[in-house]
Amino acid sequence: MFKKFVVILLVFTMVFSLTACGNEPQDSGNNGGEVSTGGDAGEENGGNYKIGIMTGTVSQGEEEFRAAEKMIEVYGDMIKHVTYPDKFSQEVETTISNVKSLAADPDVKAIVIVQAVPGTAAAIDAVKEMRDDILFIVGAPHEDPELIAQRADIALELDQLKRGENIMQTAKDMGAETFVHYSFPRHMSYELLSARRDELKKNAEKLGIEFVEIDAPDPTGDAGITGAQQFIYEDVPRVVEQYGKNTAFFNTNCGMQEPLIKQALETGAIYPEQCCPSPYHAYPGALGIEIPQDKAGDLDYLAEQIRDKVAEKGGTGRFGTWKTSANVAMIEAGVQYSIEYLDGKIERFDQDAMEKLMKEITEDNELTLAPLDEDNPNFLLFVISSQVF
Repeated sequence: MFKKFVVILLVFTMVFSLTACGNEPQDSGNNGGEVSTGGDAGEENGGNYKIGIMTGTVSQGEEEFRAAEKMIEVYGDMIKHVTYPDKFSQEVETTISNVKSLAADPDVKAIVIVQAVPGTAAAIDAVKEMRDDILFIVGAPHEDPELIAQRADIALELDQLKRGENIMQTAKDMGAETFVHYSFPRHMSYELLSARRDELKKNAEKLGIEFVEIDAPDPTGDAGITGAQQFIYEDVPRVVEQYGKNTAFFNTNCGMQEPLIKQALETGAIYPEQCCPSPYHAYPGALGIEIPQDKAGDLDYLAEQIRDKVAEKGGTGRFGTWKTSANVAMIEAGVQYSIEYLDGKIERFDQDAMEKLMKEITEDNELTLAPLDEDNPNFLLFVISSQVF
């Protein structure tokens, strides 16, 4: 199981190395739609079924996009991959249409969606009007948890309330006196993200840290991802000048992490972790890390490289992340769970089976899955162990 995960990470390493060199990916699928299906490569499909995967594009969620690509390499024509559009908030119908396109193939018996952007619930409803035999596993949902739990068979999400405690404690341990929270109204309309913000604020007060909220441009809006990134480049130095170097920064959007890491390091500030924590998320691109092929997929090597780059700028002990990628783990676990279910090895909902897969994939024996509440037992929350550079 872990070998397959390492294969995925290998490709991330190669991709992020290219990105650091300024090469533009050839196919980002920015408008959403079908990206690829498996060819002859990969393992033989033991059953007469296919598994659909929907992810973001390279520009909105490169880790997830590359994870889906590697699932195709591993499993061949068992996998079909589509993307949702970059401006997914404005193009909900495209998201729905692309999920329906997966379900239109009668051989597709399971669909894994990470991240489950707005329109996912409606897409599941639309598919169930067509057929009710498809297993739905979704990760990182953007819509109301109860709405998703009522439709998906399993939903996986980071335990945002627990993160609200953990992130602030990490910031405190790193020397933070001020904590800056960048977001925008669309994200703050999401129940779990706003609840995490409230938890961060509460814990900041407990720990004697000043909590500062700053509205950033929404990358799905008119400014686009480029405008949102430029805002971060310009705003971080201003904030550090105002509050001092013992300022910790956090941003709720994946596309803004690279400039945030760069500027936090350049200004001597603090960066506890990303919105979607992973050593591969923004760190290689932000720090210009190029990984040789023989070290691809080596998490210890990558951590060492990050640690060295951070140390060169005097940031030791003030930058962190999780030990592996949560969103990549959700995709691989979703595919593996689907296979076990379709092969008749597990029930449609089996929390223990999913927890076992997540532990194996992340190599984190402390990982546990906890239901959101008793009314939504299939909406499962988790965190992964952290590391500080």
